[in-house]
This record gives sequence, C-alpha cells and structure tokens, in this order.
Amino acid sequence: MKTVCLYFQVHQPWRLKTYRFFNIGKDHNYLDDLTNRAIMQKIARECYLPMNSLLLKLIKENKGAFRVSFSLTGTVVEQFKLYAPEVLDSFRELVKTGCVELLCETYSHSLAALSSKEDFTEQVKAHMAMLKKEFGVKPKAFRNTELIYSDEIGAMVGELGFKTILAEGAKHVLGWKSPDYVYASAGDQSLRVLLRNYKLSDDIAFRFSNQGWDEYPLTADKYAQWVSEAEGEVVNLFMDYETFGEHQKSTTGIFDFMKALPKALLNQGIKFSTVSETAAEYQPVAVIHCPHVMSWADEERDITAWLGNDLQNEAFAKIYELKDKVRSLKSEDFNYVWNFMQTSDHFYYMATKWLSDGDVHSYFNPYGSSYEAFINYMNVLSDFQIEVEKALEAKKSRKKSK
Repeated sequence: MKTVCLYFQVHQPWRLKTYRFFNIGKDHNYLDDLTNRAIMQKIARECYLPMNSLLLKLIKENKGAFRVSFSLTGTVVEQFKLYAPEVLDSFRELVKTGCVELLCETYSHSLAALSSKEDFTEQVKAHMAMLKKEFGVKPKAFRNTELIYSDEIGAMVGELGFKTILAEGAKHVLGWKSPDYVYASAGDQSLRVLLRNYKLSDDIAFRFSNQGWDEYPLTADKYAQWVSEAEGEVVNLFMDYETFGEHQKSTTGIFDFMKALPKALLNQGIKFSTVSETAAEYQPVAVIHCPHVMSWADEERDITAWLGNDLQNEAFAKIYELKDKVRSLKSEDFNYVWNFMQTSDHFYYMATKWLSDGDVHSYFNPYGSSYEAFINYMNVLSDFQIEVEKALEAKKSRKKSK
C-alpha cells in the first residue's frame, strides 16, 4: 500500500520596525509590533483557524485514517500566545487526536546549522523545550530550517537522538533515484531521510490557482490519480501551511480541494502516515549522499536565497560574532533579541537574485530592496551590539566592587 506523508511548515518571523541610523544608542525596541500583530491576526483568520478546523474535522470523519505532521517555530508560537491564543489552542486540540505529529526544528527558524554545531544544538534544544512546555510532546523527527540538509547536518541531527529528518528531493542529489522511498543518511545511517516530492508538493503550493497551467483546474480525484501513479512506496508532500488561505486564497477553492483530498486518496487505496510512522514502516532502499548543503528554495535547491551575496554574508557573520558575549550575559532579554535576530527571513529579505518562488515569499517582505533590508538589520544589530558591550562592562564593574 502506498503512503502519503503530509507535512506543513508553520512559521512567522518577528519583523523589525524601520530603524534608522539616528535611532542607534537611543531606541532599544526593535520590533514592529503593529505589523506583527496585524499579519498574525490576518493569517490566523484566513489560514490557521479555518485550516485547523478543517483538519480536525477530516481526522474525525476518517476515524484516524487521516494523519498529518507539522513543525511550528518558536517565533510563531510566541506570536500565537501574544496575538492569537485561539490558534495555539486549536493546534493543541489537533495534537490531542493522536493523528498529528509535531517535528523539532531550530527555535527561531535560524541558519544555525550553517554557523556551528554548538549554535545548532542550542537552538534545537530550545525548540524541544518549547514543544514539551506548550504541547507536552517529545519530538522524534526533525526538519531543519527550509529543509536545509547535508551529510554533516544529518550527522548532527542523529547525534541529538532523532530518528528521522526531512530533506528536499533535489535532482542534483538524487540523480536517477526517486524521492518516493525512504533513505538512510550518509552522515548517520541509522537516521531515516524522507525526501520531498517537489513536483506533487508544488502542484498544490504554487500551481493550484494558476489558470495558465495546463492541468488547471486541479481536482482532488485528478491529484489522487497522480499520487497513485508515483513509482515508489511513499509520496512526501511538504509545504508551507500558509499555502491554504494565504498563498492560495480561499476564493481559489483550495479549502474545498483539501476537504475532498483524504477521501480521494483513501479511495485509491493510499493511506496517510505521520513522518515518524512513515520512516518506521519502510526500510531504506539506499543511502543518500549529500556532501554539499541543499534546501527546498528556488530552482537551484541551495542556500543562496539566504547566503548568496555579500550583504547576507556580512550580516550573518556579524550576528554570530556576538554569540559568546550574549551567552556570557545569561540574560533572558539579550537571549530573546539574539534569537529573533537569527531568523532566516532577515537574510532572505536581503536576497538579490530572482527566485522562482519569490512572489510567494515577497508577500510579507516589508522592504523595498535588499539593500534597505540590510541597512535596517545592521542598524538594529549595531544598537544591540552597543547594549551588549554596556551590559558586559556593567557586569565587570559589579564583579570588581565585590
């Protein structure tokens, strides 16, 4: 029996307010509270609440045969608590069904895996603690930020005790092989790797409402037929949760499609499994070798969306230069800023290349240009650095006076 593994990424960054050079040294509030609140409440209304309600209904209607996996970043959970607590409650209700698996990732949806093992481990442990506190779960499977993966990252994830990791089914890594099987990581062969079927995933995430697409309109029955014709044992459908109601508006019929999909697939003899269930059920058919870092972004499936130009690399280097100083302060306030400044979206806004999925990701981009994004980020970082240095000096003074 063929299995569909349905996984959704749920993430919103903390957006920085417009922060000018003249604010440095004077203004230490960095976030655009009004924008963060407005965007969260809009997405809650148009995506999270209606989609969570629909999934709960589908789980109940199909008596547990419909199963799904999520990862929720620390930053999105923080925003739920502040601006849309009813969304957090609805996710808790989904988890209680036993048909929903929560995956671990980096707390602030960061690029820490590209910085150091220490930074990465710290972020992952923070995310695990959040899942335990908010949902009472201990995750067994892992997905890195934007499916960033390599053999080295696989080895780090295996060391942390995870059994499964998600990755992109990139052609340049797979070659002639199909993403529709379970693989073992070359970095740790006990670690199972589930690879995204990007064609079938993107048919929903990007092409669903494209009237110029030769398969438009996409129906659940047509899609179920495509899944049944996939050559392997497992079809991994991974996408942004905001696909539903945001990237694909409700007027496109995306909710009606999702409502009909479980029955259409089950009628084809296809079953649903969570990430961990899928990895446990099938033996790996081969070891997947990925010596260079890949992701699920744009056609190249690499990391140039975040670290592809000098602006991005300078900003990335500067934030991680502060790591040891921030850590030595042992301050919740400084750690909080340090965390949200690591979020990958800040670097994404600085991208200068045209991305094939750029329209979707620029939807909530608050900046007019990559340079504007860079200047704003560096202005905030400059003030933060000054405050870190001041706090370190104050700490030294207190030690001397004792």
